[in-house]
Amino acid sequence: MDSARWERIQALFHAATERPASEWTAFLSAASGGDRALMADVLAMLEEDARGSSLLDRDVAQVAGQMMGQAAAPAMERFGPYRLRQLLGEGGMGVVYLAQREDLGSYVAIKILRDAWMSPARRARFAGEQRTLAQLTHPSIARLYDADTLADGTPWFAMEYVEGLPLTDYCRRHKSSVEDRLGLIRAVSEAVQYAHSHAVIHRDLKPSNILVQADGAVKLLDFGIAKQLDEQDAPADVTRAGLRLLTPAYSAPEQLSGGQVGVYTDVYSLGVLLQELLTEAPQPDPVGQAFSLRRALARPSSGNDACTTLPADLEVLCQTARHPAPERRYRSVEALIRDIDHYLAGEPLDARPDSLVYRTRKFLGRNRQAVTAAALVLVSIAGLTLYYTVRLRWARNAAQAEAARTQRVLRFTLDLFNGGDKEAGPASGLRVSTLIDRGVAEAGSLEREPAVQAELYETLGSVYQKLGELDRADALLNSALLKRRSLPGAGAEIAETQVKLGLLRIDQARLEDAERLVREGLTASKRTLPAGDPGIATATHALGRVLEERGKYPAAIGVLQEAVRLRSAPGVEPAALADSLLELANSHFYAGHYTESAALNQRLLVMHRQLYGERHPLLAEDLINLGAIQQELGHYPEAEAFHRRALKINEAFYGADHYKTASNLTLIARALAKQNRVDEALQLLQRAIAIQEKVFGTVHPRVASAVNELGTVALARDRFDEAEAAFRRMASIYRSVYSGKHYLIGIALANLGSVYMARHQNARAEQLYRDALAMYAQTLPPGNLNEAITRIKLGRALLRQKHFQNAEPETRAGYQILSKQASPSVTWLRQARADLANEYTALQQPEKAREFQAEA
Repeated sequence: MDSARWERIQALFHAATERPASEWTAFLSAASGGDRALMADVLAMLEEDARGSSLLDRDVAQVAGQMMGQAAAPAMERFGPYRLRQLLGEGGMGVVYLAQREDLGSYVAIKILRDAWMSPARRARFAGEQRTLAQLTHPSIARLYDADTLADGTPWFAMEYVEGLPLTDYCRRHKSSVEDRLGLIRAVSEAVQYAHSHAVIHRDLKPSNILVQADGAVKLLDFGIAKQLDEQDAPADVTRAGLRLLTPAYSAPEQLSGGQVGVYTDVYSLGVLLQELLTEAPQPDPVGQAFSLRRALARPSSGNDACTTLPADLEVLCQTARHPAPERRYRSVEALIRDIDHYLAGEPLDARPDSLVYRTRKFLGRNRQAVTAAALVLVSIAGLTLYYTVRLRWARNAAQAEAARTQRVLRFTLDLFNGGDKEAGPASGLRVSTLIDRGVAEAGSLEREPAVQAELYETLGSVYQKLGELDRADALLNSALLKRRSLPGAGAEIAETQVKLGLLRIDQARLEDAERLVREGLTASKRTLPAGDPGIATATHALGRVLEERGKYPAAIGVLQEAVRLRSAPGVEPAALADSLLELANSHFYAGHYTESAALNQRLLVMHRQLYGERHPLLAEDLINLGAIQQELGHYPEAEAFHRRALKINEAFYGADHYKTASNLTLIARALAKQNRVDEALQLLQRAIAIQEKVFGTVHPRVASAVNELGTVALARDRFDEAEAAFRRMASIYRSVYSGKHYLIGIALANLGSVYMARHQNARAEQLYRDALAMYAQTLPPGNLNEAITRIKLGRALLRQKHFQNAEPETRAGYQILSKQASPSVTWLRQARADLANEYTALQQPEKAREFQAEA
């Protein structure tokens, strides 16, 4: 099929879909100009596109009845640990439902293959979808969680449930600008490019498969017809049954004609999506004529002011992406992304208007003998001369500007040490704080050099942040951001400052603002910097840090793994890679993945020692992390030893009154309290809290961490009122900082429950333990140590109320989780054995009671 005929078929198909089915034949008869073969092809496409929807109009029981027979309908409502809640829609080969995992309360999307027992080929495709999804781990691709088959062999799987709007609906509802729409397509393209790098083609990109969440993040769904690139030699599925797996409006010509597919197939679909977003018109208009993006952009649109102007480059971009001939499209999604970035940055596109390049090539092919050698030589010389003249002039000007900036920064640095007096040398007792204060005053005099002034403000602000002077850091970084926004062509620099300001917001416990700033910086970095630029890796790393601080650990791990990948490239500084490995280790720790975290921290200890020697604070960070892992596993003397080694490094580097030192003191006190050395612990905690409040104020996670240990010590000394006050303050801080949802809130509630247990108010303790477990279920993976300990506590509260039947499963569940992860001598395990022995005795199960009495 030639490209002209394909364009004609596509135009008629789009136009017909806007009419009722009863009018299709009459419309096509008039519009096809008597071409019966053309009319037949379009009607076949329309009929295939309209089939297969009746099943989805029924409820769960009706669907189950049709698929399995009426007797099986009730069983269909449960898939493993999941219970179906409502019908969501139809995927490429199956029906999709919203389901809830009853033990955790979390929601997933369940997809089941219709009529799987009738077609081994369809089963094979469904199994292929499972394998495809399982290997794709990307923030913008919905994750596969679980997969299994029903008793009759019907396969199903559970995947991430995404709450959002289809791409086109989101843009219409939010009246998105052209730039915002391009940014969304760019995000989709990055996810598709990631899939391509794993040898996977999506082949069904359309608005309903791309959801945009409330925060503007995109999620790419349904790799149900994705095809492995290494399976390209297999025969193409060109039957009509195969056509149902496609969406003709977004499918490339080679898909509908049964040709070979490749990465260029997804490029075509992205081009159709981009055209639809920019014009809000999914079909060509008028029928039978070439579609003009220029005309569509010139039409008034529904609230999208950005689409009323006419950027000619956008027409080139869309036409190149969706060209009927695969060899004349963008060669990869990465090439499409580059041109989107070029457009957003106001730079020339790599693609050029189709007509000029194509017609010139054809003309030269037909008239090769007629074109004189002299003309070619003259044109070549003129073009090369102009090109290199412009390039050399640009390079010379850029080099001169950079040299001048470097000289200015050098003079600024030297002046800091002599106070502006060229005859004076640096004072022998010059302090860092004095030096930085002098730098701020000097930078303020550089109003005529705004680019240099902005750079110095940013650098000095970052130094103040490291010194713990957060208000001064905030003022300088905001000044840098304002300066850079006033400079032309400073997109990359603005993004850099946004990321640094976002990282400052972490220290200020303004986490929602931190995520917003860092996401904006990352988006701008990807838009303005070339692929592989270190700035993109830096912003990705920063986003991982923010997600970690917000308690979004699975998301943080995914983003930080991407940062590690970017920083593992040749030529990247080992120190940058170590930074990302450190945050990845922290996220694994908070997610309860202690084995992974310990391995990463041991690797980091070796790297940091090689990079910085034995006395650098990054070594202290590694030692602290290893100590925290030992603490969680119940190895308290080992934890104390790691933390004391870290304290020696931190006190020598930061001084005795720095917040890093205070955090270190808190960790030592925690290990001491677990060893019943409460007087030593109390002394260290009081010192730590005073330092933290001086630096961060009274509402900050670091303060809450120290207050928690203060409550633990008070509880150990039977000072119940002090302990209750400490744990309530801890819970209040965490609720304020984390907007009411974080596992640390659960820890505060569980600790408060322990106070009531000590007072023999067991019913009040029971409720607090249940509240804590509910918080863990929302914020932590199942089977974590916090859940284990709290279940043991809940079992004890029930045991003391003589609710033996309810106590036993809680104690046993906590014991089973903890026994797999902690030393047998851990206090909580010993107490759980004793409680289980008492519970089984009360339940008249003497053999089980004796078993746990012997272990105890």
